[in-house]
Amino acid sequence: MIVCVEDDNSIRDLMIYTLNAAGFEAMGVTDGDGLFEVLQAGRPQLIMLDIMLPGEDGIAILKRLRAHAETAEIPVIMASAKGTEYDKVIGLDLGADDYLAKPFGMMEMVSRIRAVLRRTGVKENKGLLRAGSLELNPETYIVLVNGERVQLTLKEYNLLHIFMKNPGRVYTRDQLLEIVWGTDCVGETRTVDVHIGTLRTKLGVCGDYIETVRGVGYRMEEKE
Repeated sequence: MIVCVEDDNSIRDLMIYTLNAAGFEAMGVTDGDGLFEVLQAGRPQLIMLDIMLPGEDGIAILKRLRAHAETAEIPVIMASAKGTEYDKVIGLDLGADDYLAKPFGMMEMVSRIRAVLRRTGVKENKGLLRAGSLELNPETYIVLVNGERVQLTLKEYNLLHIFMKNPGRVYTRDQLLEIVWGTDCVGETRTVDVHIGTLRTKLGVCGDYIETVRGVGYRMEEKE
């Protein structure tokens, strides 16, 4: 479980949405009180902690986490719109495992989380994904079609992973643009169409698994 402590509803919802699409279980709270209520029920894999929060700020919350044995070892990634060196130094000195300056891309967030989990030895829940003759291994980033390896770019891989993790779910072009390219992307939705086109071509006989939903976006057919 990844807990996102963020008081901006739109940012928090996007973080949770992206983490779920990336294969994590995630939930969000708006402040420190909400976080410590969650911690009473169990220990999460990692905490995404914003610095600027109502009431107790992220720095004070981090101090509390590191001061208690039950929470001292939970990996924490700090986030702040300030992006100043002072905030970064203070957070890292107090025991934060990493730091993200807003605005940050959603896929960068996922990459940072995975890196911290690897460094701290926390296991990430991953599993082989299959759809018909198509296979994706999140551990190795290897994609197979009928047993043959397919070389994809990172963006193509991320798109395919989202679809295979959520078969049957429809994603709009704007949603895919935000999840894969990040909230700070200035590209157009046409970018998504181009990448979907090249992804389908590379997948060959499995390319038709990715369906176009007219007027909406894309989804992957559910395959046994």
